[in-house]
Amino acid sequence: MFWIQGTLFAVTSLAESIRVTDDLDRKVTLKKPGERLIALYGAYNEILVDMGLERSLIARTSADKTPESILAKPSIGTHMRPNIELIMGLKPDLIIQNAGRKEAMVPVRQLMDQGLTVAVFNPNSFSELFSVIERLAILTGSEESGTRLIYKLKQKLESVRNKISGAEKRPSVLFEVRYPDLLLAGQDSIVDEVIKLAGGRNSLVSKKKFLRLNIEEILRLNPDFYIVQRGPMNRDPGPIEQRPYFNQLEAIKNQRFFVVEEQVFSRPGPRSVTAVEDLSRKLHPEQWESVN
Repeated sequence: MFWIQGTLFAVTSLAESIRVTDDLDRKVTLKKPGERLIALYGAYNEILVDMGLERSLIARTSADKTPESILAKPSIGTHMRPNIELIMGLKPDLIIQNAGRKEAMVPVRQLMDQGLTVAVFNPNSFSELFSVIERLAILTGSEESGTRLIYKLKQKLESVRNKISGAEKRPSVLFEVRYPDLLLAGQDSIVDEVIKLAGGRNSLVSKKKFLRLNIEEILRLNPDFYIVQRGPMNRDPGPIEQRPYFNQLEAIKNQRFFVVEEQVFSRPGPRSVTAVEDLSRKLHPEQWESVN
């Protein structure tokens, strides 16, 4: 037993085995460090590559295009519907899945029924992300690399904090997840922490991960900045300023709206720190200019 980010995890060495507790509170056990890895969620590819484990990745899902170095890996289907037979043929010793949606658990059960080892994580904050990195490092025998990666990411976040420390105001932000069926990011998501660490405040005080709003509610909130993600959940948001009634928002009037990449801002991984840096530059350009 030992503590990671204030949480007690089981890591045991019995007959040279490795054991951690995943985010479903399941014991994940390997006889030796994982050397043939498949991540069914793209952010975990990014973590493993940043830890220097690209060669251990033996496949990717069809949607995973980053880092570019993994494009040569064979595709094994989608995050929700991977090809079980193809995965079995590749003989992985560790499969990693994200528990963000219930459908993601279907292939987990199928893979486990075939005797394969699956670890499931569900980070929604930076502390939880760092915990995932530490446990992946343990499962792959890469503790030093995991420690270095976490240190690097924390140093970047500290650098942002220092740059905006003199800001007089924390501007309000609305983060659009989907349009036209409007879905906004609440406080139970990595997006909320990205906004806070960048020096803003989420206009939505809901504890939910996502919240459905109509245009009247958005006009009432009237944020200083309006952010739209583009990606699988919001493929064609269209020109924001041309939407009905949106030109009444102060963010639109003041040209404080922009589009960001979904996989950078909404997917917990190393690039979440990049999201903090990019957003901070937009929320507090005067602070970044004065420091530079």
